Amino acid sequence: MPEHTPASLETAKWLLDIKAVNFRPEEPYTLTAGWASPVYIDCRWVISFTEARRRMIKLGVEMLRENAGLDDTDLVAGGETAGIPYAAWIAEAADKPMLYVRKKPKGFGRDAQIEGNLEEGKKVLLVEDLATDGGSKINFVNALRTAGANVSDIFVVFFYSAFPGALDTLDEAGVKLHYLCTWHDVLKVADEGNYFPADSIAGVRDFLADPIGWSAANGGRDA
Repeated sequence: MPEHTPASLETAKWLLDIKAVNFRPEEPYTLTAGWASPVYIDCRWVISFTEARRRMIKLGVEMLRENAGLDDTDLVAGGETAGIPYAAWIAEAADKPMLYVRKKPKGFGRDAQIEGNLEEGKKVLLVEDLATDGGSKINFVNALRTAGANVSDIFVVFFYSAFPGALDTLDEAGVKLHYLCTWHDVLKVADEGNYFPADSIAGVRDFLADPIGWSAANGGRDA
């Protein structure tokens, strides 16, 4: 289980306070990767809450300066679409140029997958809103590398930290994931702050104890 930190617990509280977090064990969500989950988080929701987003970006920039060499990074790239606003805020806070990465080339004009001015060999930080199993991040990393970027770090606000192999997938691709909080942080803050009924809290705790088994038992993938 990831260690709770002041930054991770503060981020979790912001997400709960603005109602970006949903607990629904009785009617599970199906995530993009196919996992069934009793919890869902909408980090896009943050764009409408000025105080929350400013504080999260400040915490993220502090983390990235300490752990990911942000000051030596040349550009900040947002993944289409949810990563774009976060990349813009981080780029502005760090006084860095910005790019964004399409999920696939746009198919006309320059047929670009990378939008913005990227020179060969530049160090690029990839930014997304969240990560579940890490698979979708590889597409963006590969696109940036194909275009000549040096990519070794990814930042997300939220990491599920539940499904196995996510960090291994990224490690094999030569990238490190940096994140502000996980479901373990949200569960702790939600439980202590009585944000949800006790049976919903218990359902989420069961999921985190065995996410693959919980997914399989509730109509999602099992491996």
